[in-house]
Amino acid sequence: MLKNIPPILSPELLKVLCEMGHSDRICIADGNFPTETMGKDAIVIRMDGHGVPEILDAILTLFPLDTYVEKPVTLMELMERDRGRIKTEIWDTYREIVAKHDARGAEAVGNIDRFDFYEEAKKCYCIIATSETAVYANVMLQKGVV
Repeated sequence: MLKNIPPILSPELLKVLCEMGHSDRICIADGNFPTETMGKDAIVIRMDGHGVPEILDAILTLFPLDTYVEKPVTLMELMERDRGRIKTEIWDTYREIVAKHDARGAEAVGNIDRFDFYEEAKKCYCIIATSETAVYANVMLQKGVV
């Protein structure tokens, strides 16, 4: 056992977080995300039974966000047809979590087009598959330096 390590972080995930270097990215995917398809060249870690917010909060206790980019936290933007129809309250939760761990707060969070998000996810070092039921709940983190 180790002290001060959030218990949700498995040894496998801790190893991956440790292996990642500056500017490597990790994607925490909601339950609808095509994790295995997008993660063909990435390490895929399953965290079934958990939602994105609890995983995001735990990771950010250990994981420095990149200070060399304006938006080291990336969300998937709503498709045009979903604007005004789908609510994304979970994004507010993400901004609160990021603000708890990074001095830039919500300013560290940006959005990109859904299909651009997919292309960027394919380049991630790791994709975490969750049981998150909120839609548009995917989040990518870019690692900084300690």
